Amino acid sequence: MRSLQRFGPRLAISAMTIVLSTPGLATADEATDGKDTTYYISLGDSLTTGYQPDVDKDTDVAYTDQLYAQLKQRIPGLKHIRLGCTAETTESLINGGTCDYPNAKSQLDAALKAMAQHKGKVAYVTLSVGANDILLNCVSPAGTLDRACLNSKSQTMAKNLAQIAGTLRKAGTDNTQFVGSTYHNPFLAAWLQGAAGQQAAKESAPLVKAANTGITQVYKSTGFKVADVAGAFSSDDFTTQVNVPGAGEVPANVAKICQLTWACTKQDPHPNADGHKVIAGTFAAVLAESDAPGGGASPTPSEPATPGAGESPAPSESATPGAGESPAPSESATPEPGTDTGANDPTSNGDLAETGASSSTPVLAGAGLAVAAAGAAAVYFARRRRTSEES
Repeated sequence: MRSLQRFGPRLAISAMTIVLSTPGLATADEATDGKDTTYYISLGDSLTTGYQPDVDKDTDVAYTDQLYAQLKQRIPGLKHIRLGCTAETTESLINGGTCDYPNAKSQLDAALKAMAQHKGKVAYVTLSVGANDILLNCVSPAGTLDRACLNSKSQTMAKNLAQIAGTLRKAGTDNTQFVGSTYHNPFLAAWLQGAAGQQAAKESAPLVKAANTGITQVYKSTGFKVADVAGAFSSDDFTTQVNVPGAGEVPANVAKICQLTWACTKQDPHPNADGHKVIAGTFAAVLAESDAPGGGASPTPSEPATPGAGESPAPSESATPGAGESPAPSESATPEPGTDTGANDPTSNGDLAETGASSSTPVLAGAGLAVAAAGAAAVYFARRRRTSEES
């Protein structure tokens, strides 16, 4: 039986250059049917790049790729601008420093420039980010969490997420659909380790739920709709019992985490191909509601909600950033991801940090309300990335 210390995966921060098309030059498809070309822009971290631990690299099973395939069936002229960057945090997505984007200083800047160039033609924008904010800053090599760091980083993450979502929403049009995601709970896999693991799994659930509540509030306050990934993974269902081969009767949420992620087999929290399929379907359902008659575009941003006890902190400032907070769209031609030729495969810089717990209890349990945001942040772990624009 494996201990939760082995559950903590390694974090490898990799830097790489995204191959983008030459600014100002239309692609072959645009030249032939430019007026019919629309765009889907995906942003985020390793969740959006489809990292799979069995092959130790990013793959095209990512929910963003599967979602794109579904959307393209309805919109043949749709193109995917895939900007996701493994190891990205909310801060680096705004300011850059993790992945290189030619002619753009950051992932957010690249997205804004693409939205400016294709004004009125960006149909969809999806976002999954925040997982690495805590893990890259507040976890020691021994696997312990710094409570003071958590207090600071959880609030900073919420403010950064509001800035990212608000800036993207402001750059869109009435025809643009914006959707952000909540997170599943991989710590449920501890259930398979006996009584202590079952208690640990139960203790992790309210923390991740509180984090998802805060994330949801931020997205809704900035005009994003929300893909409830936690709900799709039955994250809070300890009541329904399901028979899992080799494990016997387990709660539905435990069964789902074993079925849809690598948490029970490789002690790696990333979704597997089936998990990414479920996430893609969750996003697709939200977008289908928006596309239905009367669905309209993403809602107008509202005032940020004030979280109650136990909920993640919401940003204290306006959701829409002011001058100087984020890069403004450039009027110059924007970069677009080019075809992935294999040259994009990154290499690790060798900076690895062990983040396993020191006992049978997850590092999140008992660390106080400040850890609520870390519940979401601990879901995905940075590995590698690739990016491409698909036709």
